[in-house]
Amino acid sequence: MKINSVFILLIISKIGVAQEVLPLYTGGIPNSTGYKMQEVIVQKQGNEASWLIKTSVPTITIYMPPPATFNGTAVLIFPGGGYGGLSMKAEGTDIAKEFVRNGMAAFIIKYRLPSDSIMKDKSIGPLQDAQAAIKFARENAEKFKIRRIGIIGFSAGGHLASTLGTHFRKSFIANTGNISLRPDFMILVYPVISMQDSLSEKGSRKNLLGDHPTDSVKHYFSNDEMVNTDTPPTWITHTQDDRVVDVENSIRFYQALRRSNVPAEMHLYPKGDHGFVLHLPTAEWMRPVISWMNGLH
Repeated sequence: MKINSVFILLIISKIGVAQEVLPLYTGGIPNSTGYKMQEVIVQKQGNEASWLIKTSVPTITIYMPPPATFNGTAVLIFPGGGYGGLSMKAEGTDIAKEFVRNGMAAFIIKYRLPSDSIMKDKSIGPLQDAQAAIKFARENAEKFKIRRIGIIGFSAGGHLASTLGTHFRKSFIANTGNISLRPDFMILVYPVISMQDSLSEKGSRKNLLGDHPTDSVKHYFSNDEMVNTDTPPTWITHTQDDRVVDVENSIRFYQALRRSNVPAEMHLYPKGDHGFVLHLPTAEWMRPVISWMNGLH
C-alpha cells in the first residue's frame, strides 16, 4: 500500500506529533474467514483507548516528527496483551510520542488478535499483520524519507516482534515485489520468546497456538530456536522478578543471539515485575534504548 506526498503533508501537524490511522490492508485481509468481530474498548483514559480486545480489522497509526528534526528512523510498535488484548496507550501511544520527541517516526500496529472465528490459521494471523506493516513502511520509505526501520514489542507483542525478526525469509502475505520483511533492528521489552512447555507464558501460547500445539509448532514459534546470523541487532530488557513472563525468555534469546554473533544488548533489572515500564516515566526507561539506537550503524 502506497500513499502520496499530499497525504504525508496532511498528517504532519504543527506540533510534530502527527497521527493518521490507516487500514493495514487495502484489499481483502489474508487468512480471514470473512467474519469480523466487534472490537471492544475495555479501558479508556480520557478520549484515548488504552486497552482493546477482539481486534479483527488491523490498522497502522502513523506518528511523524517535524521534518527538521526527523533523523530517518522509523519504529513499528507492537503493544502487548497476551495475544488476548492490546495495551494501546502505555505500550503504544506513549511509546510513539517518545520516539517522536527524539526525532523518529513511529507506527503503532493494531494487529489482529488470534481467533479461530476470524482466521483460518490463527497461529500466523498476527505475523501476517506484522509483515504487512513492515512492507508498508518499506513501500513508503522514500516518501517518508525513512532510512531504516526497526521494531519494538512488549510481552506478547515482544513475541510477535521477535517472530517477525526471525521468520522474515518466508512471506505469509502477498509480496510479489519481494520487498524485504527483515527489520533493521529489534527492541524487545519483557518479551514472550519460547513456546516450549517448560518456559512459555501459558496464556499467550494458548491464545496463539491453541490447547495442544504439536512439538514442531512449538519449536517453530520458540524464537530463541530460530535465531541465526541474519537476525537483526537486538536490544532486550526484562526484570528478574517477572512473575508473568519468566526472565529466562530474554536470557535464552540473548544467548542465541550471542552464539550467532548478532550484536545485542540486554538490560536486566532486579525488581519491577511484569509491565515495569508502565510504572516508570517513559523518557526514563527509554533513554538507554534511544542511546543504543543512535549508536547503530
